Amino acid sequence: MKKFIYIFAILGVNFISCTKDFEEINTNPNAPVFVQPNLLLRQVIYDFGENMSYEGFVAGDLLAQHRTALDFNLFDRHDLKSPQLGGNPWPIFYTNLRDTEIILKQAKENQAFAVYQGPALILKAYMAAGLTDLFGDVPYFEAFNGIEGSVTPAYDLQSAIYQNENGILDNLDKAIAAINAYTGSIPLEGDILYNGNLNGWIQFANSLKIKYLIRISGKVNVSSELQTLFTEGNYIKNNIENAIFDFTNTEPNSFRLAQLRVGDFNNFVLSETMEEILINLNDARITTFFRPFSNSTSNEFNGLINGIDASSTSIALSDYSLAGNAFREDTSSLDANFMTAWETSFLLAEAAEKGLINANAETLYNLGVTQAFDYWNTNLPTNYLTGNANFNAIGKTPLQQIITQKWIASVIYGYEGWIEYRRTGFPALKKVSASLNNGNIPARMPYPAEEATLNQENYKVAETTTNGNSLDVKVWWNE
Repeated sequence: MKKFIYIFAILGVNFISCTKDFEEINTNPNAPVFVQPNLLLRQVIYDFGENMSYEGFVAGDLLAQHRTALDFNLFDRHDLKSPQLGGNPWPIFYTNLRDTEIILKQAKENQAFAVYQGPALILKAYMAAGLTDLFGDVPYFEAFNGIEGSVTPAYDLQSAIYQNENGILDNLDKAIAAINAYTGSIPLEGDILYNGNLNGWIQFANSLKIKYLIRISGKVNVSSELQTLFTEGNYIKNNIENAIFDFTNTEPNSFRLAQLRVGDFNNFVLSETMEEILINLNDARITTFFRPFSNSTSNEFNGLINGIDASSTSIALSDYSLAGNAFREDTSSLDANFMTAWETSFLLAEAAEKGLINANAETLYNLGVTQAFDYWNTNLPTNYLTGNANFNAIGKTPLQQIITQKWIASVIYGYEGWIEYRRTGFPALKKVSASLNNGNIPARMPYPAEEATLNQENYKVAETTTNGNSLDVKVWWNE
């Protein structure tokens, strides 16, 4: 011990003797220690939107059964602890939540950056909701402060993340208040969602409040808050107000699947579940989402059951429908989707159908369908809403129709289709062909393996409450 102290003392003396101009000498001019909030805001929005659009295609769409994978498909067989081409969104959430926290700190400490506080709080709420809706209880309140916070943060209850101070709903309220209170002249820059339009951010926040109140409505009485939001009407109402940014046709801003090898793109084909639903509805969007299979003689579409055992099943790619042109050849027509008018309309239709707001559910449903077709650049057939997609179609419930239409439109939208299935049971998904989860459709994403190593003590608690990090333990709002 004395030897250790002696060595430390010598090192200490040497360190002190070398501190003159230390900061200047040891500062890398090519690695700035401060990032302007406008650059960080742009980075957070793009990085999260781009990554989650890719995740939505290669992982979320498999869980939602929009499409299926031919090979490298352990995830499609519901071995979610073995992500392959995608299926590990944990670091995407935490990296961008950390960077959002940096923007928030800058906005609170420097009046010149105050305009960024509201948007940063909205993004924090949005990403935190996505994180906890996928995984359940997660590190949150202690998690995003870098060297100033805990490097081994505790796991917080999902109910607290939604409802407590500085949680999802509280941050949305604080964001709106911050934007309304802002009287400065410095514009919001780096905003690739609304180009600095602060009222657009308020509409985005209010649509998110509608979404998250409905998400927890099975646990909490949210009727009064929803009615107020609907009556005031300052939410995303039409597609020009959507919280989205456009991909392009050229790298690096084209949709990522267009940049990969053709074999990676061709690994994903139309799911049998999606095919049956779209064909039953005579839904013209099938030609937007997918293309006729190569062996078709009359522009037919063919889907494959999810979760085949690729090692023992022989599949001919030419027998199944690949993704449409928008996902590879013309990605300029594709968006990174944060929140849209069609989703808000379907949420309000659900609220009206359940008696949570005083409104006409069928009118809101028809509006949502119309907006969803427009969003996906597809003409709405004149008889679509009078056929099997009718709000009161025989053999279907209005809620089933609402959620099914939302599910259809949610292609590549993160993991939203799967989350809504877990919450409502609609549409009915099929058992996968060669399940690695005992035939069960997963009820949550598993915590990644690195948590057991990097945050061991807190992970053990979370592992216990999820029955060994089981995929079948429901999250709080779904219990």
